[in-house]
Amino acid sequence: MSETVFHLPETLPRARGYTPAVEVRGGRTLYISGQVALNAGGELVGPGDFEAQARQCFQNVAHALAAADMTFADVVKLGLYVLDMAGLPTLRRVRDDFVNTAQPPASTLVQVSAFFRADVLVEVEAVAVAPLERRA
Repeated sequence: MSETVFHLPETLPRARGYTPAVEVRGGRTLYISGQVALNAGGELVGPGDFEAQARQCFQNVAHALAAADMTFADVVKLGLYVLDMAGLPTLRRVRDDFVNTAQPPASTLVQVSAFFRADVLVEVEAVAVAPLERRA
């Protein structure tokens, strides 16, 4: 059985939308590679539309989680990569449609200069941990 502890130390600044440290004791771990807004057919969803791309990224993460019999409730860490920080309010809103906002995962946000394709605006990666007894 796994146990997840969300640490909010008073010695760190207050976090908005993420938990500074998430401890996992036991369980099985899933590392999800960065997901961009490509659908199952390899087509870009939402060309030029940051929100549509962000939503597709999170949906792709959800598909990867489901393949391991996991959900966003099991996500303990997100990596968020954007071309432009102007999309941050939108990214937060979309993220909050997927994660547990009462106990959000640890998170890192990075602005990048480019992705592997010029039309990709955002990428999301994740780490999830689930109990050993729940197996795909």
